[in-house]
Amino acid sequence: MIGELMTQVKTGDTVGIHYTGTLLDGTPFDTSDGREPLEFEVGSGQIIPGLDVALPGMAVGDKKTVEIPCDQAYGPLNPEMRQAVPREGIPADVPLDIGTQLNVQTPDGQAMQVMVVEVDEATVTIDANHPLAGQDLKFDIELMSIK
Repeated sequence: MIGELMTQVKTGDTVGIHYTGTLLDGTPFDTSDGREPLEFEVGSGQIIPGLDVALPGMAVGDKKTVEIPCDQAYGPLNPEMRQAVPREGIPADVPLDIGTQLNVQTPDGQAMQVMVVEVDEATVTIDANHPLAGQDLKFDIELMSIK
């Protein structure tokens, strides 16, 4: 109705969105399709920065496509997050296929997910970068709710 203000998202609002995330070549990596909308507080750092800044000003029912450079998504690839470890330090029952995700413990006791990226006779190279680090991303989002 004319004169009626549409409620628009602002920082601090809790919103629900449906989304599909793809690489710039169109390869999908995540979607809320078939699930409940993703709920979070806008501006609180619960989602990647590039998506957080795209929401203010949207109203329920609005759809938007957002291209997010890697530095506003999961960050650039950090070469220091790749490490070759001696093969003998890895238990024999651990699968070492390229692409295998492993959970490891850092020296300070933190659990961290790494991926096997290279294997030779002496070493296994693991990568602790986020799988989407260094990637520019595209999200199709639809605002479902503002609380």
